This record gives sequence, C-alpha cells and structure tokens, in this order.
Amino acid sequence: MEKMSKILLNKWFFLIVFLFISGSGLFYLIKRGEKVIEIDAVKSPQLKSGQESPSISINENEGESSFSGIKCDNYNKRPIAIMLANDPTARPISGLSLADLVIEMPVITGGITRIMAVFQCENPNKVGSIRSTRHDFIPLATGLDAVLVHWGGSHYALDILKKKVMDNIDALSDNYNIFWREPGFFSPNNGYTSFNNINNALKIFGYRETTTFEGYLHSDQTPTDKKKGTLEIGYSLPYNVRYEYNSETNSYLRWRNGVVEKDRLNNKQIEAKNIIIMRAYSRQLEVDYNDVDVEGEGRVVVYKNGEEIKGSWQKLKSNSSSKLYFFDEKGVEIEFTPGQVWIEIVEPYQKVEWKTENIQ
Repeated sequence: MEKMSKILLNKWFFLIVFLFISGSGLFYLIKRGEKVIEIDAVKSPQLKSGQESPSISINENEGESSFSGIKCDNYNKRPIAIMLANDPTARPISGLSLADLVIEMPVITGGITRIMAVFQCENPNKVGSIRSTRHDFIPLATGLDAVLVHWGGSHYALDILKKKVMDNIDALSDNYNIFWREPGFFSPNNGYTSFNNINNALKIFGYRETTTFEGYLHSDQTPTDKKKGTLEIGYSLPYNVRYEYNSETNSYLRWRNGVVEKDRLNNKQIEAKNIIIMRAYSRQLEVDYNDVDVEGEGRVVVYKNGEEIKGSWQKLKSNSSSKLYFFDEKGVEIEFTPGQVWIEIVEPYQKVEWKTENIQ
C-alpha cells in the first residue's frame, strides 16, 4: 500500500511538472504568436533567435530567378558568389552587370570596400578581378545557398572554410586551371575566371548544382510619380557611390567616385532595380581586417520604384544558413522589383542621402 502511494505521488509530481512546463511553453508560444501576427504571420514572419525560417517553395514562381525575379533558363541553378575587387586599378569589373544580386561591404572600417556578386541567370565568359574573401561574407553566401569563388582570403576566413562549412572554390588551391591571370592588369587585380570553368569545377568537386534557396519576394509594381532621384552613399574616397534614378526607366544607374561604373564585358553602365542600405556596425581586428555585424538585426532602407522604404533587416545568428530578411516598418517582408539587387552595407553613422525632384 505504501509502495502504491509512492507511485501515485510520483505520477502526480511528474504530471504537475509536465503541466507547468507545457503551460510555460504555451504561454511563450502565445506571446510569440501574438507578436508574429502583428507583423503578418502568414506571409512574412519576423524571425527571432531560435525560430525556424519559413518554408517557401523555390518553384512558387516557376522559371524566375529567386534573386532577381527575372525569368531565365537557370532559375533553379545553384548561385555562384564571386568575390570581386573594388580597387580603382581593377575597374571596370568584368561581368558585374550580369549578376542577379550584389553585396558591397567595407573590408576595412571606414575604408576599402569589396564586392560579392551572385550569379544565377547569366553565365559570363569572363569575370574579374577576383580577390580574397573575408569571414563576414561567408554567412551571407551560406544564407544564399551559394558556392563561394575567391582568390584566397583573410586568415579568419580561411580558418572557417577549412572546417568545410560551405562549398567554395579557391584560386590558391587551383589544380584544374579554373582561374587565370589576365594580361594588361597588375597583380593582385588580374585574377579572372569564366563560368565554363566554374561549371566544370562544380562537377570536379562534386558540388550540388541545384539551389535550395527559398528566394526573395518580387512584385511588378511600377512608379506612381515621374521623378528623378540621386542616392549618395558615403563610403570613403575613392569608393564612394552614387545612384541616379529615373522613373522613365525605373532604374538606378551606378557611379563610382564621380565616374560611370561600367561592365568591361559589354561597356554597359551598371543598372540596378533595387538598392538596399543595410546598417551594420564594424570594428577593426587588424590593420587589414575588420569584423562586421552581418548576423543579428538592424536598420534598413530599401529604394525601389523611386520610393524610400524604411524598416529592418534580420539574419539569425543561430543558423548561418538562414537568409538575410528585409522587413518594412509593419514587419512585412519587402517585395523587390524584378531586376538586379544591390545590398550596400554601411556603418550606422555613415552618410546616405536621397534627393528627388519631380519631372514635368
């Protein structure tokens, strides 16, 4: 009888503990659910640490690039993220106008910037100048399900890549003639490759060639007002950027240090449809290397269709493969205009100025 009483007491104890834990968890989920519902739980939940990324089919818009929203034959191809130089002696860059998405970020706080161009639709026959990667670009590339192509890297980046955290192709360990030194340029700004070589390398290394990236949202909205606009981004000279917007073409034409930024391959001016100003703090680690807070959350301003949309960005620290999200002030994921996307990562204190004037 005494033994039976003890068993019953134990059962009641565990039942009470279970109900307490379940109740606490339920209360937490209800609280979290209320917060999610406020910002549109069905369409674009705002992510918090420990929360899973929403499941979105990459074939929802069949035939469209999950980055640019443009229809192309390679819409389900795994993206290739190529590290490119921003140095004046490397300009103009080859292949830049053909990228679906481009990320620009300082690799020295308040100084030199570098570009990671992400290709899915197009396969340029020449891309360069290819430069070294930094560790901050790795989680960004991983979040896009990209294969990272680079010419070496900082010791911080190479230490991470040695752990096989992502698929990458490094020119410093090239045994298959994937890369070459382009005549007419001085090292280190003379490193080039082609997509014929890259596609062969994917097969040599046995890398997956179909993407699992959930994609960004796109909308075919057009400008409501006829206007011109100028967006100035205060990177240090000679890396300062200007975009000139015209509603007639609904494009942002890119300038670098007062000079038209062109693609060496086709002599076309770089023409973006979406500009994302992503605010993130950085700190200098060594003379040549800094550390940028690209995981977490912060302020963002998106420019598209001549509009200025303020909001926030988020990327989960707990999951490096989560994509970079962009939300408006209501917490709804921002839809991009189909076309090239530029993400400009700038310090919170750096000057960014947007001026517009109506066209009669």
